[in-house]
Amino acid sequence: MAVTAAGYYFLTFEKQMIDTAGQSIEAETHKEALVADGYTPAFDTHDFRNDLTNEVSGAGYTAGGVAVTSTELTVSAGTAVWDFTDTVYPTVTITDAMAGVVYFNVGADTTDQLIVLQDFVTAASATAANFTIQHHATGVVRFDLTP
Repeated sequence: MAVTAAGYYFLTFEKQMIDTAGQSIEAETHKEALVADGYTPAFDTHDFRNDLTNEVSGAGYTAGGVAVTSTELTVSAGTAVWDFTDTVYPTVTITDAMAGVVYFNVGADTTDQLIVLQDFVTAASATAANFTIQHHATGVVRFDLTP
């Protein structure tokens, strides 16, 4: 099995909801790593960055990815939205990135809690160029609070 859908990592979500994550969803310390199609996400059991496999590599790409910035959680009209600016990996040469995984950057792969996987649907590459993840205009994660 491989990356086939986007999703929220539940164990981290549960910790956030019961206030044991010890991290703010609006912190400016989160990072986004890129994984290839060989990574099989397990949204109900993967909780830390050491659960990630098949992280991409290449010239200019730093393991663990890059920081996400301008994180913001808003609630309006019964919908909670978590968003941040588009993620840019400057001047990289990478092949077959299939998803970006955002995580709390606590400092070690055994403590960095996974937040969300963004499935690109089609593998993407860059050759000595900026690789940009353009996030959806309506937010990275949306929760309908009034189903």
